[in-house]
Amino acid sequence: MTKVLTIGEVLVEIVATKKGNGFREPVPLIGPFPSGAPAIFIDQVGKLGVSAAIISRVGDDDFGHVNLDRLRADGVDISGIEVDPQGTTGSAFVRYREDGSRAFVFNIRHSACGTISLTFENRKTIETCTHLHVMGTALYAPSVVETVMAALDSVKARGGTVSFDPNLRPEIMNSPGMREALSTVLARTDLFLPSGEELFLFTTAKEERAAIDELLGTGIEAIVVKRGAAGARYYDAARSLTHPGFAVEELDPTGAGDSFGAAFVSFWLNGSAPAEALTYAAAAGARAVTKIGPMEGTSNRAELDALIEGAGPIAIAGQ
Repeated sequence: MTKVLTIGEVLVEIVATKKGNGFREPVPLIGPFPSGAPAIFIDQVGKLGVSAAIISRVGDDDFGHVNLDRLRADGVDISGIEVDPQGTTGSAFVRYREDGSRAFVFNIRHSACGTISLTFENRKTIETCTHLHVMGTALYAPSVVETVMAALDSVKARGGTVSFDPNLRPEIMNSPGMREALSTVLARTDLFLPSGEELFLFTTAKEERAAIDELLGTGIEAIVVKRGAAGARYYDAARSLTHPGFAVEELDPTGAGDSFGAAFVSFWLNGSAPAEALTYAAAAGARAVTKIGPMEGTSNRAELDALIEGAGPIAIAGQ
């Protein structure tokens, strides 16, 4: 049976309700919302009924239990989340600027999830999983990188598969060993899920088709380039498909890419045709932005079906 694993930060997100540039004056806030890119991803996998697990650490505090309660309720195996009685759960404060971009203040590296390590219990969790999803945001500390690499070795040695979403933010690009870890993961990736310009982080080519050919030539089976509200494009050695996306009212884009990736991975692992996987992924990403809070818009199958049916026929170029 397929079981999807991810590793990395579990945190809460606190959102400023007034637009502006950062947090240098008092602003009204809402939250805490359960968050963390790996946590959002795995929550969406669990809500689609796919067996799912996550390795992380939280503090024995309200912020930690907000996440544990949500993930458990949505069907995620949380046995790999260690609760540190002396630790503090990670956090992210986010404020939207007038141009739609975001300013973040993160507490990850020095929080409980900054000390994820390769424990005996974590090894047991890894051994139950057949697919590993790696997110670039998770490669923020040496001990976390060690855990990801051990899981990568274990899953691949047992014939499993790996998906990789760079999901990079400028705030973490200078973390020790980050660039080396990203390249190591890419070399063993089956499904690559970059957003926009992330496609070119690992290629000499600077034009999309040439970059795709370069990456497919390394042994990657399939690539999905996420384009936000503009949809997404799928590539493999035999075809390319473009989904234009679904028109929705955007309230909060945080977590949309994670939800998109989780839905695509879930359907891809289930043997769905690329067009079907792309459609459900686009629906998951679209629905995610209609809710305030990064994990509030994760969806079950019925909710995605309703969005797809309500949108009417959508042409997928390349079919």
